[in-house]
Amino acid sequence: MSGRYEIRFSGSGGQGMILAGIIMAEAASIYGDKNAVQSQSYGPESRGGASKAEVIISEQPIDYPKATAIDCMLAMTQEACTKYYYDIKDGGILLVDSEEVREVPQGKFKVIKFPITGTAREYLGKTIVANIISLGLITELTGVVSHEAIEKAVLSRVPPAFLDLNRKALQIGFEKAKTLKATSKNSSFS
Repeated sequence: MSGRYEIRFSGSGGQGMILAGIIMAEAASIYGDKNAVQSQSYGPESRGGASKAEVIISEQPIDYPKATAIDCMLAMTQEACTKYYYDIKDGGILLVDSEEVREVPQGKFKVIKFPITGTAREYLGKTIVANIISLGLITELTGVVSHEAIEKAVLSRVPPAFLDLNRKALQIGFEKAKTLKATSKNSSFS
């Protein structure tokens, strides 16, 4: 990674997008050797309204803490995708939960469709860890932080009773992203 890398996590309140942003920033700065800032925005509803968290990661000091050219965006809902995709930069990545986002916007970015919530339900029986699967996917797809750093950050944020569940969710994200990358070598991820 060189320069500034911007990630936006978007979904609805209650899906853990803000926590995912905090974890990514901690993976980069506390458990990695990079600078990171994290910001968040959400509607007045505690659950159900569109929410987003943004993380800026850089090897250099970060002089402006707002995301302006998104390198990678996660969209867990149609509303969040439609509302927040507008500043994904050319060549960036839009990762969508394919079961929730049916109308994918057009742009000069790569679209990666994956059933994130469905995978959490199928493999772990709990949709609450879809955000952790997303962190595994993004880590593997972008390489912006190491597997070790993201795992340490995730495990430092969850209660002891849920360590194993979250570790499994992260590993599923890593493995599914490896498969996505392997099958898309000659295409545009979509």
